Amino acid sequence: MLLIDSLNNNLYEIVGFLAAFLTTAAFLPQVYKTWKTKDVSSLSLPMLLIFLVGIILWLIYGIFLNSPSMVFANAVTVISATLLIYFKIRYSKK
Repeated sequence: MLLIDSLNNNLYEIVGFLAAFLTTAAFLPQVYKTWKTKDVSSLSLPMLLIFLVGIILWLIYGIFLNSPSMVFANAVTVISATLLIYFKIRYSKK
């Protein structure tokens, strides 16, 4: 029974890391495109701020659960969202 529980937990983390990789990777092209083009006209600052707060809460939740996949994915996404917010503020036409 202990071996089955251990295998299930490993499977859960593998699924978690796969989900983390895909959802985080999906966000990175937007960061790269914004960095290269400096076009932030289609980015919504309120959406990015709300998103950042939500991701920070997911990161805290992942820390509480001691889930490496959640911590990794949300830490990378916090950095990405923070970069987009920086780009939005820096490159917005005044």
